[in-house]
Amino acid sequence: MGDKVVLTENLDSVSEILPRSCEFIRPPVANVNQMIVVLSLVSPAVDLRLVDTMLFYIETKEIEPVICINKCDLDAGDSYTMVQKIYEKAGYRVIVTSAKEGEGKDELTEILKDKITAFAGNSGVGKSSLLNLIENEFELETGEVSHKVERGKHTTRHVELLSLPFGGFVLDTPGFGKIDLPKMEKEKIKYYMREMRDYNDACMFRGCNHISEKGCAVIKAVNEGKIAASRHESYLAFFEELKNYKDWTDK
Repeated sequence: MGDKVVLTENLDSVSEILPRSCEFIRPPVANVNQMIVVLSLVSPAVDLRLVDTMLFYIETKEIEPVICINKCDLDAGDSYTMVQKIYEKAGYRVIVTSAKEGEGKDELTEILKDKITAFAGNSGVGKSSLLNLIENEFELETGEVSHKVERGKHTTRHVELLSLPFGGFVLDTPGFGKIDLPKMEKEKIKYYMREMRDYNDACMFRGCNHISEKGCAVIKAVNEGKIAASRHESYLAFFEELKNYKDWTDK
């Protein structure tokens, strides 16, 4: 969803599909300016590894991600601030919303204005509810989260392109619980972890993989709290998963 096309003169058929500026497999969208990663701390509980995988995936497409922490009204202990700090420290814009209470509507509207934006996140985090908050005429179907398995129902079953009354378009996408890493050589992973970019050339040894090497600037930053430990753990998991991948087309 999101292809730009050229219509025939009488506007009854497509004569050409224009090249895509970007494309994603999950969610299946193309030609977006930005992607909003929606998560919740409760109902369902946040999966930071899934969030990090989505951000990594988006970074490889050179699209700007925004993080939206929804359902803050259910977070009695305000634990969302911990997650907020993790990603703000990493260099991402984070907004806090409550689709139920209307919190964060103005900031979300400002982010969406005149952009082509896809909403992404696992089932039950409230993507459709947030879009209904922005424009109640959308009347998108929403569902409750199963308290037994802490997982949302797939109320959105296909990608839908919606026009915004204040300018721009949004794509509501089906929820998902897993996303595959884009294939790349392990040495390239560190360039798509936003907060590592300032440290990649500061290590004692050139070509440091930021695993356990002596004089590693990234590990030093983690120990000093400048990089969140959870983000480094995700990096290590990505490295482990892709360590045997070899892109022979580059040779």
